[in-house]
Amino acid sequence: MQDQAFTEDFRTQFDLLMRLRRDVRRFRTDAVDEAVLTRCLDAFQLAPSVGLSEPWRVIRVESPEARAVALENFKAANDAALAGYSGDRAQLYSQLKLSGMQEAPVQLAVFCDDATDKGQGLGAGTMPEMRRYSVVSAVTLFWLALRAHGLGLGWVSILDPGRLTRDLSVPEGWRLIGYFCVGWPEESSDTPELETHGWERRRGSLPVETR
Repeated sequence: MQDQAFTEDFRTQFDLLMRLRRDVRRFRTDAVDEAVLTRCLDAFQLAPSVGLSEPWRVIRVESPEARAVALENFKAANDAALAGYSGDRAQLYSQLKLSGMQEAPVQLAVFCDDATDKGQGLGAGTMPEMRRYSVVSAVTLFWLALRAHGLGLGWVSILDPGRLTRDLSVPEGWRLIGYFCVGWPEESSDTPELETHGWERRRGSLPVETR
């Protein structure tokens, strides 16, 4: 395959896709077409992975029981996080919507198999965390694929990972990367919700240091 030079129009659309990638917490409850979801999940297969280890492991959380324990996990972790703030910052935190777990029609728990033999350890001997970075790379491609179809993704990190791992009965050696809510966003925006609500501001430019 020869090097592919993409058009300026494509590059403009890709830039827009990245701007609209936003972490979604507010979902409509409409179902997601299974064929579209499968196509987006196939993006995992296109992701880079250290040593070609493909260490990502995806659990679809569907049963009412599994969703209930995951939601309770979030609520407990969120309460604990709130207790770590005080004053105006605590008041603002309490008003933030930090997960779409009660509305999102599709929910996935994504793990890294730290014990995988695939890849024969290449590239992970000195930096074993590269396997987890590989999973994050795959999630990023999945995220962009979803957005290209008009879908949104919310990354829930306010969880007790050990508790969720036990509740979902996953194999020993798997480490949680994230709990993901997938569905149709209530609205699209190129501004992070945390910025909209005054929690934090993005940098205007990338600081690059030279040595």
